[in-house]
Amino acid sequence: MQKAWEFLHKTHTYFLATAEGDQPQLRPFGTAEIIEGKLYIQTGHVKNVAKQIAANPKVSIVALDGTEWLRITATLVEDPRVEIKKAMLDANPGLRSMYDENDDNTAVYYLTNVKASINSLVKESVEINF
Repeated sequence: MQKAWEFLHKTHTYFLATAEGDQPQLRPFGTAEIIEGKLYIQTGHVKNVAKQIAANPKVSIVALDGTEWLRITATLVEDPRVEIKKAMLDANPGLRSMYDENDDNTAVYYLTNVKASINSLVKESVEINF
């Protein structure tokens, strides 16, 4: 998990894929934090991505760094606890202009059923277990 988190932080932006019906949806994300031994991401309940996750919590994540990329498939589980929302926002203070741990909009999810790998054009792929 630590390797995945480090890769996501190194690239600053990753892409989260969800599904809306039979149509894939892809968008950039920037939040990823390890809290209580789980990898969390954050968005807002008012966004389409949150509605898509509620309908189908299976997602894919890809981040690119030069000739290497991180690929993750996982199932997201929403964590409604205020202390987790606060930890995420404290780690990403730039989000405080849009989100607050006590609002009804902030949504944080942790990854379960994870399959992850760091892949390369020039090196062997490395599986990451967490």
